[in-house]
Formats: sequence, structure tokens, C-alpha cells
Amino acid sequence: MSIDVRRAGDRFLTTEDWLESRHSFSFGPYYDPANVGFGALLVHNDEVVAPGTGFDLHPHQDLEIVTWVLRGALVHQDSEGHSGIVYPGLAQRMSAGSGIRHSEKNDAGEPVRYVQMWVRPDEIDLAPSYQQAEVDEALSTGELVPIASGLAKHATSTAIRINQRGAGMTVARLRPEGTVELPVAPYVHVFVALGSVTLEGAGELHEADAARIVAADGQRVTAGAGGAEILVWEMR
Repeated sequence: MSIDVRRAGDRFLTTEDWLESRHSFSFGPYYDPANVGFGALLVHNDEVVAPGTGFDLHPHQDLEIVTWVLRGALVHQDSEGHSGIVYPGLAQRMSAGSGIRHSEKNDAGEPVRYVQMWVRPDEIDLAPSYQQAEVDEALSTGELVPIASGLAKHATSTAIRINQRGAGMTVARLRPEGTVELPVAPYVHVFVALGSVTLEGAGELHEADAARIVAADGQRVTAGAGGAEILVWEMR
């Protein structure tokens, strides 16, 4: 078992007058051959978009794209006719498949902060698709809740399905001093979306810090005095 802690301030950073985006892996003009992904996870961007701005229509292909909003709201529209407003507690997945174009806009009066994650699919050239689901009530338990997954063990419990049988994302909203046990898996990626936690074997992680665990064997995560929200990818 090994744990590689990645601090928020060490990430690649893209800034525009309307955007701040921190990249966990190589992205766009930022390329590091030693940091092109982790397991099936190819992109893990922590983004803040200013009011009245956003990403215009742009293409994707052969990606499972999961978006998780932490603050504010994000308006989605795509070339397949899907549309929706994504906000905290709503899970969203877009399967780009053989090709899709979409836009992501902040039409509200406050900045929107969200995490967007790209996973490679099991198969290419699938039909593009879109899914979203409310999960806010399930998160009130303080446990790890399956959000977006293709894992067999999440077949009946996950909110939305992705076309990758070897990967699944869970989220926990931890109460102050609350604790959860991470999955036992070859690859586990933990991202502290809000608050701070203590990760067994690694110490304290603050907001926007991450840990990449190889051969994870069920480490415990404990929230700090202010509680926390964590995003966990389990990959096989």
C-alpha cells in the first residue's frame, strides 16, 4: 500500500478573467508525462466560474464526464437536446460516446464552484447519453454514498451509471469528527472538496487536497471540527 498526497497549491492552474481551474492531472497546455491520470481517472478539475460566463459549445468524444457542484449552479446544454441545471446534491453524468457538443454556463449571480471528472469508458463509439439524479437526502447519512459508478457492487445503489465497469465514485458529507472507511481496491483517489480531514496513514488533508492510494486496504477518513465533504473514486 502506498499513499501519494497532492496539495491544492501544487496543481496546474488555468486562470482567465472568468475562470479559475486547478488540474489534478495533465490538462490542456499543462503536460507532465508522469501525471497523466490515475487508474481510469483522466481528468479531475476543481473549477470556479464567474457569474454570467462559462464554457461555450465545445466537443467531447469517448469520455464519461461526471460533474459535481459544490457551490452555485451550472447550466448544461448539449447537441443531443439534453439540458439541465446542476447544483449541490444533484449528480450529473454525460457520456460523450461517438461525439457530443455541450456548453456549461453560470447564469446565476454568484460564482459556481464544481469538480469535473473524466473517466475512460469500457467501449468507444457508444451512443451519447445524459443522466442526472438527486442525491442530497442520501448524503445526510454521513456515509459514503454511491454517486456515479459502473461497478457491479453498485448496480442497484448508485444514483447514475457510467460506462466503465472498473470505476465508481462515492461522496460523503461528514459531520464534525465523523468518520468513514475507504474501499479496499487497487486504486483509490480521495479529494477533499470541503473542509478538512485526517486520512489514516497520511495525516491531515485540507480543502482541495487529494490522496492517491495504491492497494488501498480500508483506510479511515475522519473529518475535522468543521465537518467535510469528500469525493472518492474506487478503481479496479
